[in-house]
Amino acid sequence: MSAMQPAPKSLRLHIGLFGRRNVGKSALLNAITRQQVSIVSAQAGTTTDPVEKPMELLPLGPVLFVDTAGVDDEGALGEQRIARTQAVLDRVDLGVIVTDRGAWGAFEARLLEQLQARKVPALVVANKADLGAPETEDRGLPQVAVSALDGTGILDLREALLALAPSDFFDNRRLVSDLVPPGELAVLVVPIDKEAPKGRLILPQVMAIRDLLDGEAMAMVVQERELAPALARMNRPPALVVTDSQAFLKVAADVPRSVPMTSFSILMSRFQGDLAEQVRGAAGIERLQGGDRVLMAETCTHHPVGEDIGRVKIPRWLTQYVGAKLEFVHVQGRDFPSDLAPYRLVVHCGNCTGNRREMMSRLHRCRAAGVPITNYGLTIAYSLGIFERALGPFPAALEAFAQARAGAAI
Repeated sequence: MSAMQPAPKSLRLHIGLFGRRNVGKSALLNAITRQQVSIVSAQAGTTTDPVEKPMELLPLGPVLFVDTAGVDDEGALGEQRIARTQAVLDRVDLGVIVTDRGAWGAFEARLLEQLQARKVPALVVANKADLGAPETEDRGLPQVAVSALDGTGILDLREALLALAPSDFFDNRRLVSDLVPPGELAVLVVPIDKEAPKGRLILPQVMAIRDLLDGEAMAMVVQERELAPALARMNRPPALVVTDSQAFLKVAADVPRSVPMTSFSILMSRFQGDLAEQVRGAAGIERLQGGDRVLMAETCTHHPVGEDIGRVKIPRWLTQYVGAKLEFVHVQGRDFPSDLAPYRLVVHCGNCTGNRREMMSRLHRCRAAGVPITNYGLTIAYSLGIFERALGPFPAALEAFAQARAGAAI
C-alpha cells in the first residue's frame, strides 16, 4: 500500500514570520516545528531567502510556515532580500511580527501596516523572553512572550495562531462536487501528454477526483479519444464533463450541448482566485492589437517540453484570434512584475501550486493597474470560440462577462 500523500502547499494555511534581523525568527520556526528547519546564527542576516516548512498544526491541520529575511537588511544584497520578503506578504494568510522582547519601532509599525493593508491578521511575538521581561504595549493585536531558546511560551504561541487563523480558510470550498449531485457522474477528460508527470496525474485532476469522492459523486476518467465511446455506453448523460483545456475543441464536439462542460483550469480559477474577475478580464482579449505585450504567468516551475501550453499553444491561439503579432513575456513561480503598465493583458495559469491569497493579491494588483487578467482555460475557450459554453456551469460568471462586454462597448 502506498503512503498517504501530504497536503499540497497550495492548500495549506500560509503563516509568515517577519521582523528585523537577528530577532530570532529562524530559531522561533525551529522551536515551533521542533526541527532544525532554518540555520540559526548570532550573525545578523543569516536567512537570505524565504524558508518554507510544511507541518500539521492541530486542530487547524496542514499549514506552511515561511521564515523571511530581516526587513532592515542593508546594501544591494539586502535590498534583494527585502524584495523577496515583501513578496511573501502577498501570499500569507497570517502574519507573525517577531520582536526582540517586544521592542517596537518604525520597522515593526510598517510591517503591521502592510499586513493590515492586505487584510492579513497579525500577532506580535516578543522573543528572547529568557533574557528579561518583554516590553508591553496595547497595539490592538495579540502578543505572546516566548523564548525560542528554552521553549517558554511556544504552546501559548501555537494557541494564539489557532485563535487568529482566518475562520473562512478551512471552509467548505469545493472544486467541483458542488456541480455534481451525490450519486451522479462526472466525466474527467485527462490527456496524457509529454509534460504529465510519469505515473501520476497533475494536481487539479487529483483534486477533482478526491473532491467528487468527498461529495459522494462518481468520477469516470478517460483520455480525449475515449470520450465519445464512453458517452455512447452510458444509459443516461453525466452531470458534468471536465476536460483539460488543451482538448477543449474535441471535447466540445463530442459532448452534447445539453451536458454541462468546463475545464480543470476554469475550475481552478474559481477555487484559487475569483472566476468572475478573470472572466471579466477575458473581455480584454477583444482590445488586443498588433505589438501589444501579454504577460503569461505560471506559479509552477515545470520545464517546458514541446508544445508547451503557456509558451506555444496559448500564444499561437491568441495570435490567430487577434490576427496580428503579439509580444509574449513569461514569468514563473514567485516572480510577478511590480510594474504592470507595459502589459495589455495578463494570462495566468490555474495556480494549482500557489495559494489563494497570492492569487487574490495578483488579481488586486492587476485591477489597480487597470490591466485585465484572465486564466489559461478561459483564454483557450475564448480564442477557440467556445467561451460561453465552457462557462455554462457558472451563470454568475456568464453574467459578469456580459456586463464587462457591454461596458467595453459603451
